[in-house]
Amino acid sequence: MAENEQSQRVLLGEIAGVHGIRGDLLVRTYTATPEAIASYGPLTDAAGAKTFSLKIVRVTDKGVVARIEGISDRTAAEALRGTKLFIARDQLPETDASEFYHSDLVGLKALAEDGTHLGEIVSVQNFGAGDLLELKPLAGASEFIPFEDQWVPKVDLATRSVVIRRPPSTGDETDDAEAGEPDQG
Repeated sequence: MAENEQSQRVLLGEIAGVHGIRGDLLVRTYTATPEAIASYGPLTDAAGAKTFSLKIVRVTDKGVVARIEGISDRTAAEALRGTKLFIARDQLPETDASEFYHSDLVGLKALAEDGTHLGEIVSVQNFGAGDLLELKPLAGASEFIPFEDQWVPKVDLATRSVVIRRPPSTGDETDDAEAGEPDQG
């Protein structure tokens, strides 16, 4: 698969484990609703070499239990553990103007409001409190920017850029002596 085709694929889920002896799989999904992963049609592995058609058995707290055509026993299912499941980007529904697929944001040039080049968006993470853009600056360590209008006022997919307002520093702004310790004297 050509590199451009590879970058136009979106990760929808991952085979996390095996469920039972009949070859059912536990799939961790990254779709808005877990069972939607089967509605996009055949999925492929990371290399784009293998195709998988999922049939959802049920939804659990850990993901969906699914069957894949041609997998009928635990041994065959076990061989698929860890397989990431992709779909071609053009198979996904169009988004509203203020909605973005994570894959559309990765690789965008990050600019300050004055147009200064800050770096590149290298990932989108969510640790439970909302999406964060991982900004890899031109120099130094990566930093996370909350993906909210006040910190990311503009995303322009046509120019492959995003405007970033960096949140204020959370460094030590007061020393311990000023933190309200009573006088001992």
